[in-house]
Amino acid sequence: MAICYQRVIQNRILDWLLVSTRSTTLFLCIGFATTAFLISARSASSSEPQRPNIVLMMADDLGFSDIGCYGGEIATPNLDRLAENGLKFTQFYNTGRCWPTRGALLTGYYAQAIRRDRVPGVQSGGRGVRPDWAPLLSTRLKAAGYHSYHSGKWHMDGMPCGNGFDRSYYLHDQNRFFSPTGHFLDDKKLPPIERGSGFYGTVAIADHAVEFLKGHAREHADAPFFLYMAFTAPHFPLHALPDDIAKYRDQYDSGWQAARKTRWRKIQNLGLVTGDLSPVERDLGPPYDFPAAIKQLGTGEVNRPIAWKELTSEQKGFQAAKMAVHAAMVDRIDQEIGRVISQLESMHSLEDTLVLFLSDNGASAEIMVRGDGHQPDAAPGSADSHLCLGPGWSTVSNTPFRRHKTWVHEGGIATPLIVHWPSRLRENSGLRKTPAHVVDLVPTILEIAQATPGDANIKARPFDGRSLVEAFTKDVTLDRESLWWLHEGNRAIRRGDWKLVAAKGDDWELYNLATDRTETRNLAADHPQQRRALATAWEFQWSQIQLRAKSR
Repeated sequence: MAICYQRVIQNRILDWLLVSTRSTTLFLCIGFATTAFLISARSASSSEPQRPNIVLMMADDLGFSDIGCYGGEIATPNLDRLAENGLKFTQFYNTGRCWPTRGALLTGYYAQAIRRDRVPGVQSGGRGVRPDWAPLLSTRLKAAGYHSYHSGKWHMDGMPCGNGFDRSYYLHDQNRFFSPTGHFLDDKKLPPIERGSGFYGTVAIADHAVEFLKGHAREHADAPFFLYMAFTAPHFPLHALPDDIAKYRDQYDSGWQAARKTRWRKIQNLGLVTGDLSPVERDLGPPYDFPAAIKQLGTGEVNRPIAWKELTSEQKGFQAAKMAVHAAMVDRIDQEIGRVISQLESMHSLEDTLVLFLSDNGASAEIMVRGDGHQPDAAPGSADSHLCLGPGWSTVSNTPFRRHKTWVHEGGIATPLIVHWPSRLRENSGLRKTPAHVVDLVPTILEIAQATPGDANIKARPFDGRSLVEAFTKDVTLDRESLWWLHEGNRAIRRGDWKLVAAKGDDWELYNLATDRTETRNLAADHPQQRRALATAWEFQWSQIQLRAKSR
């Protein structure tokens, strides 16, 4: 903030001098005095951090269009404000699943290269799953003089403070938003939370984030910070605070088809995606079959996105109630983000803080029962319930794209990316169409932080990602061959505007995303040469990743 005010003062003095040229002597005298002032101002501010703070916020199982500024009807004023005063990427990708996205996000490498236990024929050798050349971003930033803080989900090997974070609140138990049994402060396990204590996971994550920021302001005000805030919502179970649920109690009574059409109109008006709305795949259900869970959840549950008019009254009521809880969870994420933003403002840090927000995968079609189980008579969203969004509403959350979490069609891998950085971004409320991926964020952040990729203790390897710094000022084509995906047999590669994609066991499909971002027109038969070239490129990329995974 001091740097920004210094620039304002400089500009005002120079403007005044320009209109004072009637007296050369006066101009020279004041000029010398001004020069002395500016040198003094620079000297006074030289002890302040020249590198920006960084706040990286991630939601869990949030769909592309769940937040307001990406087409949703859910109230997200704080995220909308960040987007209005920053950038929205329209072709940003995750990996389609929780742990691979976090691995890629925090290392800059594709997850298959760093999770040795997930590559066929590659053993971890008892030394952990990450190779020595893939330290986390927090470790790299620590070497560059940053203080790093983590709050929320982890889903990585090791523990946060053992991986470069100075402080951490790790919420491991995602099955109990109101009473977790597994959570850690600074890598030390905390006592279980009792039911009825007033605890709620999303609030607790923000509580600790704010606490860490306050501590940084007290103890390390002269150093930049990195805050990684990983929400466990709106991942199942659908647990939300009663007052938040009440805001959406009647919102979804008209059903998933009506909600999807409304979102699609808003998405088009915002200029986020053009083309045709993808058709609903009526026969596509959850990626894993849990018939016992469907039975336990009762006759209101359905595991296919069948037409709303074909549901019974009981099913309509049950489904509308589930989406109200999901919306409440997203609403609460936004409220807690607002608290963190307020803390940054109180520290006079928001202007020089790079804030990034995204999701780890598309919304989930999964239906299962975990944790404390599900009591059929429990109020939806309460601690005694265990509800999942399911394919009907997941299709809405991922509007306008096809499929869901775990698939690598656009619905599974497309995420919002909001970039907010007032002191550096020249454009407000801008759209960026540059195709990019979570592997790009580590090289981006390291460039911004003026940090070298490695030091004497890190065997540096070239990142799979590319820096997005240039894309913060204009749409660009990044210098790389392709973007690549693999998860549970679902696979894809994107080169330029061409995307080759296949679900597990299915043949390759080919789409031109320049004209068909929603993957409605399979061109594999029309462009066999393009199909073969991309299939060969996918296989080559996979072979290179396997080789890297075998090395330490």
